[in-house]
Amino acid sequence: MSSARTYQVRTFGCQMNVHDSERLAGLLEQAGYARAADDAPADVVVFNTCAVRENADNRLYGNLGQLKPVKDRNPGMQIAVGGCLAQKDRGEITRRAPWVDVVFGTHNIGSLPVLLERARVAAEAQVEILESLETFPSTLPTRRESPYAAWVAISVGCNNTCTFCIVPALRGREKDRRPGDILAEVQALVAEGVLEVTLLGQNVNAYGVEFGDRSAFAKLLRACGGVDGLERVRFTSPHPRDFTDDVIEAMAQTPNVMPSLHMPLQSGSDRVLAAMRRSYRSERYLGIIDRVRAAMPDAAITTDIIVGFPGESDADFEATLEVVRAARFASAFTFQYSPRPGTPAATMPDQVPAQVVGERYQRLAALVDEVAWAENRRQVGRVLELLVAEGEGRKDGETQRLSGRAPDNRLVHFTPGGTAPRPGDLVTVEVTYAAPHHLVSDAPVRAVRRTRAGDAWQAAQERPADAARPAPVSLGMPSLPTS
Repeated sequence: MSSARTYQVRTFGCQMNVHDSERLAGLLEQAGYARAADDAPADVVVFNTCAVRENADNRLYGNLGQLKPVKDRNPGMQIAVGGCLAQKDRGEITRRAPWVDVVFGTHNIGSLPVLLERARVAAEAQVEILESLETFPSTLPTRRESPYAAWVAISVGCNNTCTFCIVPALRGREKDRRPGDILAEVQALVAEGVLEVTLLGQNVNAYGVEFGDRSAFAKLLRACGGVDGLERVRFTSPHPRDFTDDVIEAMAQTPNVMPSLHMPLQSGSDRVLAAMRRSYRSERYLGIIDRVRAAMPDAAITTDIIVGFPGESDADFEATLEVVRAARFASAFTFQYSPRPGTPAATMPDQVPAQVVGERYQRLAALVDEVAWAENRRQVGRVLELLVAEGEGRKDGETQRLSGRAPDNRLVHFTPGGTAPRPGDLVTVEVTYAAPHHLVSDAPVRAVRRTRAGDAWQAAQERPADAARPAPVSLGMPSLPTS
């Protein structure tokens, strides 16, 4: 491996992009590349891009500009750009950054190694953008970053037409995997030591629409409950339109489905929701939350909110604040609206002035923190089992803490004492303090449960730095038809 070409994958965007990047890394390692050390230049740099975030293109071209002199000094270096921005901009990337070697889209990430070799042999840029999905991301080889947690894509694409979102145009209409393929992947991951899986989709609870089963998502959650050794199941992101009572029942009745729910609100104003083409209203949204909490009183609910959508009035914004107060979110990702080229909202009249958007954003963020802190204070005194996380520890003065995630996904910093749990192990602690964005346990750890995931983490730490990694896992599942 010492003579292998090295690679680095830089990821921008959502969980689906993170999931895709693990597959890109797996593909490259299967093709003989080695991951570059953190402090060393890579022979191949791959950008997995997002077209949803503000200034996504500026961020990409800024990074590409920084790499140009590096590539000038290293003629054998290659640069590849994939993901949503590549799907959208296509040939524009090589026009603005002609030193890029490969451009590939969201539907053909499996082509990357071949495109890199083709670009090297032909000594010219390769641009390949497919219009339909070639292979589900989860069926490709993977290099997972975590030994204890994994993403599992159950669907890709989206059939909604939200006026602020360009994702359906870039990732296509929804495609659903068959339940047997999903469960086979989950079982394979658990056999490797994974304790937690997150079921992933652009509109995850619409799962089953392609093969005509509206109960498919609830059935899938229950089926995950039957996978021996799978401790935790999560999913993201559901759409309120498709959130049905059978899903709530499956969450409440399946012990390893965690009491956490991330459900985008976007706005609390019915008028703005209609302009966004969000097919629910605030009353329905709050009704779902009420039913979730009736079934799972300790559930933590998080959300996404956009401030300053075109035409948003003071009254519309106040309606959003009212929903935040009523919903009692554990946290919220809040965004200032900015136009995205190619979306209907970008050309709508009555764009809200940036100064007004900024002021509303600050008010919303303050309220979200206030509500989240109040919700966290209710956790003090609770005894929770945490999945110990890697890289989330912190030091307060002389106290060194580790971190873990509670069943409801809250972040808890705890004092390990002499227990020495490893990432992937499970610890039981009592919450002693609450902050707006995390909890703290300074009480003695009540119990440590060592796991196969912890064993896998420890084995990885003990492996010599120059030792070859195990081959990336390929589940050998069928590709999608391209029609």
